[in-house]
Amino acid sequence: MAAFGIQKTLGLGFDEALAKIPEALKAEGFGVLTEIDVQATFKKKLDVEFRRYRILGACNPAFAHQALQHSLDVGMLLPCNVIVYETDDRTTVVSAVDPMQTMAAQGDPVLRPLAEQVQQKLRRVIDSL
Repeated sequence: MAAFGIQKTLGLGFDEALAKIPEALKAEGFGVLTEIDVQATFKKKLDVEFRRYRILGACNPAFAHQALQHSLDVGMLLPCNVIVYETDDRTTVVSAVDPMQTMAAQGDPVLRPLAEQVQQKLRRVIDSL
């Protein structure tokens, strides 16, 4: 596990890993709402080179609905980010946010079980890649 989430180094190329993630997320009830190409954004906005790096905003509507019904402020923690990046040695790393470090860290007894369930689902997504 990475400092900020659930992480795995893959034996796949960047493009292949990126193509597999939406289906792995779908199998656990998530969809990809947003995709940020950090490399392209840095090039366009800063004119700097950066490694291949994507941020996928994944959402499981059922869990998001439950959490937002409890607290509208939970929206600050949504969607669940999944990152994919290429290392200097051309391996691919995939990480997902750990809701036990974000949502559950608030100590809310209603959010904690939701966070545990989302964490299990995201761990299965990462493990399946």
